[in-house]
Amino acid sequence: MQISEFLRPENVIVGLAGANKRAVLEALCGRIAALSGGDAAVIFAALDNREKLGSTGMGQGIAIPHATVEGIGRPVGMLARLNKPVEFDAIDEAPVDIVFVLLVPEHDRAAGLKLLSAAARILRSDEVVARMRAAGDAAALYAAVATSDA
Repeated sequence: MQISEFLRPENVIVGLAGANKRAVLEALCGRIAALSGGDAAVIFAALDNREKLGSTGMGQGIAIPHATVEGIGRPVGMLARLNKPVEFDAIDEAPVDIVFVLLVPEHDRAAGLKLLSAAARILRSDEVVARMRAAGDAAALYAAVATSDA
């Protein structure tokens, strides 16, 4: 599965505000719920429980919060570039300004692993990340990732 199959242009945000990790995740969960018809509290609880196992901050200012969520029918992605980096307990201790949320149905954990692997592979590219940080709007941010499908 390619990222462009579950990350839609309307699921991309440039300039998301959040004072800290929790605020950023709550804002993203609200947006995902509004677009998908899901429950923001259920989505947040799934992501928060995953973060308690260990930060999803992969370093270099990037985090990939991910979880399986009961009640969603297909994988969902949400990509945000923050207006100000926030502490995310990343492995390199650097604050995060790019957050790529991945949610998969509980019955399809295998797809979740494939999506996480694909996202991490793309977000490890210095060229892709530079295009993401230079993107002037959500359409350019989406293009930076969607055209980089591995």
